[in-house]
Amino acid sequence: MRITIKDVQEMKRIAKKIAMMTAYDHTSARIVEESGIPVILVGDSLGQVVLGYDSTIPVTLDEMLHHTKAVVRGTGRALIVADMPFLTYQVDEAQALLNAGRFLKEGGAQAVKLEGGSQIAPTVRRMTTIGIPVMGHIGLTPQSVYQFGGYRVQGKTRSEAEGLLEDAIALEEAGAFSVVLELIPSAVASVITQRLSIPTVGIGAGVHCDGQIQVLNDILGLSGSFTPRHAKRYANLEENMQNALQEYISDVALMQFPTDQQSYFQNKETSVELNNL
Repeated sequence: MRITIKDVQEMKRIAKKIAMMTAYDHTSARIVEESGIPVILVGDSLGQVVLGYDSTIPVTLDEMLHHTKAVVRGTGRALIVADMPFLTYQVDEAQALLNAGRFLKEGGAQAVKLEGGSQIAPTVRRMTTIGIPVMGHIGLTPQSVYQFGGYRVQGKTRSEAEGLLEDAIALEEAGAFSVVLELIPSAVASVITQRLSIPTVGIGAGVHCDGQIQVLNDILGLSGSFTPRHAKRYANLEENMQNALQEYISDVALMQFPTDQQSYFQNKETSVELNNL
């Protein structure tokens, strides 16, 4: 049985920290869930991590649905949240509801995530009213990277911090079951976390959030030489993979692979017949 949004909210009530992680395909989702992660985000960060785009902005609804389906198929217990990509919920409320519904109906996700605060609260309210669970996302919202002029910390001034708190409260009042806080000062995230009754999930927002989310490739060392400041590299799988592949190349060149253990053989009768060909 899958973890529900009520389970996630209960984790805040009992002060149990929420470890959340991204996954983009069947294999990574299976591994993430088997590790014990309760909430998986199919992030539109797949645009950069998997599809090679420069930002999340080019990611399409069909691409997100494709990857969401794969993640759902690779899991059975984790709560799956799917990012709604740019321009799938900002233009028209009817379109937003239809697109969000597709993530549940076709993609198999149990919730969607929307970027923005007070300005999208009416859309969030409409979604939650008709039964679509919504996770909010404020602070640095990657779909607005051009507006921000880059990936910059938000909420550094008093007025910006007050605006973030207003956004968070608006999302909670609209029915969001949790909210991601990205790239905001730790003290601001702490205040927002204390003021909300729903869980906050931080990424570059300090230790006082109710939970944390990271990009899987960043913490496993699969993002090249660059590691964001907010991420901790727990492994270096890129180096491990390269070493394994180089060993494979060497084995093939030296005829050390395949060995008899990786080969198949006929019975004696068939072997005799082949010798007479």
